[in-house]
Amino acid sequence: MTRQLHYWQGSFIDEAEAAERLAELPTLVEGVLAEPLSTETVLLACDTVSQALREPDGDLHARLMAHQTDTADGPDRAEAAATLAELADALARPALERKLRRELGGPRPERLTRPDARETRYEAWAPVGLLVHIAPGNAAGVAPLSVVEGLLTGNVNVLKTSSTDTPLAQHLLAEVAAADPTGAVGRRVIALRFSSRRQDLMRLLCAPADAVAVWGGEDAVAGVAALVPPGCRLVEWGHKISFGYLTRDAWTDRAALIALATDVCRLEQQACSSPQVIYLDTDPDADSSAQLFAAAEEFAAVLDEVSAKFPAPSSGCGAADDGADPAEQAELTTTELVARAEQHLGLTRVLTADDGSWRVFADTRPALTASPLHRTVWVKPLPRRDIVATLRPMRRYLQTAGVGGHRADIAQLSRTLITAGVDRVTPLGAMLDGYHGEPHDGVYALQRYSRRVSVQAPEAAFSTTPCLDDLVAPAAPPAPPTGPLMDKAAAQAQIRTLAPEHAQLYFHSGGTTGAPALSVFTCDDYDTQMSASGNGLIAGGFDPAHDRAANLFFCGEMYGSFISFFSILERLNATQIPIAAGPDHEAIANALVNYRVDTLFGMPSYLWQLFHAQGDRLRSYGGIRKVFYGGEHFTSEQRRILTEEFGVEVIRSAAYGSTDLGPLGYQCAHAQGTVHHVLTDLHTLEILDPQQDRPAPAGEPGRLVFTTRTRAGQRLERYQIGDLGRAVEGVCPCGSQIPRIELLGRYGDVFRMGTYHFNYRRFTQVAEEHLGYRGELQLILTSQADREQLTVRLDGAYAPDPEAARTALLAHIPELGSAVGPEALLDCAVETATTSAFERTPTSGKLRTVIDRRTTAN
Repeated sequence: MTRQLHYWQGSFIDEAEAAERLAELPTLVEGVLAEPLSTETVLLACDTVSQALREPDGDLHARLMAHQTDTADGPDRAEAAATLAELADALARPALERKLRRELGGPRPERLTRPDARETRYEAWAPVGLLVHIAPGNAAGVAPLSVVEGLLTGNVNVLKTSSTDTPLAQHLLAEVAAADPTGAVGRRVIALRFSSRRQDLMRLLCAPADAVAVWGGEDAVAGVAALVPPGCRLVEWGHKISFGYLTRDAWTDRAALIALATDVCRLEQQACSSPQVIYLDTDPDADSSAQLFAAAEEFAAVLDEVSAKFPAPSSGCGAADDGADPAEQAELTTTELVARAEQHLGLTRVLTADDGSWRVFADTRPALTASPLHRTVWVKPLPRRDIVATLRPMRRYLQTAGVGGHRADIAQLSRTLITAGVDRVTPLGAMLDGYHGEPHDGVYALQRYSRRVSVQAPEAAFSTTPCLDDLVAPAAPPAPPTGPLMDKAAAQAQIRTLAPEHAQLYFHSGGTTGAPALSVFTCDDYDTQMSASGNGLIAGGFDPAHDRAANLFFCGEMYGSFISFFSILERLNATQIPIAAGPDHEAIANALVNYRVDTLFGMPSYLWQLFHAQGDRLRSYGGIRKVFYGGEHFTSEQRRILTEEFGVEVIRSAAYGSTDLGPLGYQCAHAQGTVHHVLTDLHTLEILDPQQDRPAPAGEPGRLVFTTRTRAGQRLERYQIGDLGRAVEGVCPCGSQIPRIELLGRYGDVFRMGTYHFNYRRFTQVAEEHLGYRGELQLILTSQADREQLTVRLDGAYAPDPEAARTALLAHIPELGSAVGPEALLDCAVETATTSAFERTPTSGKLRTVIDRRTTAN
């Protein structure tokens, strides 16, 4: 039976078929690259596999364990399990998002956005195209993770592993592809297993490549370099040398020596970050030989103890071979014999284990010398003043330096070692450890696998276009979310179980519809959301280059509006005057005039009070051109007054959002009424039937249910926000392909009274259309012994006679007229009051639209 060794875009094939398909690789790549790949799709697929790998009794874990251990040359079960645990950590969404933020600036690096919001110049990270990975044979996790990096950067990836490697990489990548129901990931993955001696296959592999990532020594890299076409980017992950550097205090510190000996024993020095040399900061003006040999003996004693705790692998060649193959064993023997011969010249001292499991070679010459590995380490003198002169000639080979010393020593030595060519400085005992997002060999891999591209667009045509990609058809969306719906109580319960690193920013809701709720974010969550909101403001007509904005949202008591818009405007490099809402309307009006403010941000109810209280001052100023509001809506009559009497040219929603979910949508320059584009960069929206958990018919009202995708902290999935809305069909006149919704109010806007259902918005509509009313409107629901009472509160500055208002409401709201008619199911009254008498939430300043004071709500 032919062995199916190779994975090719979703299926396993034999070598003959792989060779045939390699010949067609250029045509294949062109077709696949034409299909956009969302980073979100890659993150979802990888995280699905990560979660499955974390179940040691699961099917996926068992399959991948078998692919590692069912071969004669494979690792033992403990090593195989450790590899899978490392892969699970590396594939987890938080780790990959952290990597994207560190290396490419954010979780959606493929989008053409403005680096400076004041200019219509767009930049993004684009794939190089066809990325070939020629993987090493000594690190099982490197090969598949390099391909994942290629996927995060949108490339078509072809991986070549050695024919002697286990098939772990092929099968893991097949699982990642299978976890993506769109198929986009699978179309970008090919994973082959063959020997580099197959030059015919190597040529077919490298000829169409746009970039080749290769691991190995100089000969291996040179062999690949000879095959790549002109202009192909060669990404070398070559062999590196790492070392420990000990100050005088450190080389006499037993704890420091134990930590360094542990670095020597872990992985048998097979990692590039394993120490091969130990340098001592000796006195440059004295004979250091005695110190050197004494320190080497002390380290050898410690290494003997530590080595006994790390059983060495065996290749079957005897106890002393430490798992080395015959060639490596020959190098060990030769190096030791030469060092022993030089003892007679006073140049070296050789210290070895009785069973040959470790070796320490003390050498009086400071030149960097590679170790034959397998717990073999050189100890050499190197005064700190000579570091750069000694090591810089070898800078292309240097990687990690584990430094032991006091705080000042570490700071000074770190800078000196970096000058000499070292890429990493770590504590002793941590040389082999890394962290998510850490540079590798002095570079970020994702940047090496990408191109930085730019588009300069005409300002007049693109002033309200924050992202060019919004104007084209998007990539296939991720699979729709599944699982139970979440409500506010479930979201609050989730907070209590969050790890501290996932709860860095705390906000309270305004409490408009009940007790204030707590929401928490990571700083990265917050940054991503504020940047997305900033893009929405640009689409709505805010001009960061010229507008002078006053932030008049409410601040304090952990309420987020003022802080959020301060952050948004800051990220836009906009001019802002952060005043915050307050009771002294005169002082605020004076500030607006004195600082030449032309754009206001705030709650409609507060801004309306400000214009009302300081009407003469603001009319005289005439400089307010734009108003961006949040949390509530202006009525049509209020908009007319602001436009005709105060000269406001733009009145638009600053954002649609909530404290718990963050920003959800934005209004573009063509938005009408309560229509918003959905922030699909952040969330997936479902519109469900008002009564049943199924999608609402197209264009029909339903419950808005959001799944937030860019949150490392709270994971709100299928969260019922409490709003009603409907999808708006067709492409927006602004040209954006981003979906739109029309907001239809909150569940709380609909209430039952006297057997009828009423909607708050109907009251405001009738008051505006039939009474010419331009003020705020508040409904108070109370109950009496024999019936219920509905009181409509109007602003006395704009209200008609209360009885005339009552007559109009009864005539134009049929349900209300019936309820207060002969059946007398409820009483209805209209009262007028000053704006200060209207009840508002103390934190946000929002108007409480419906106040239910009935002892038993219907």
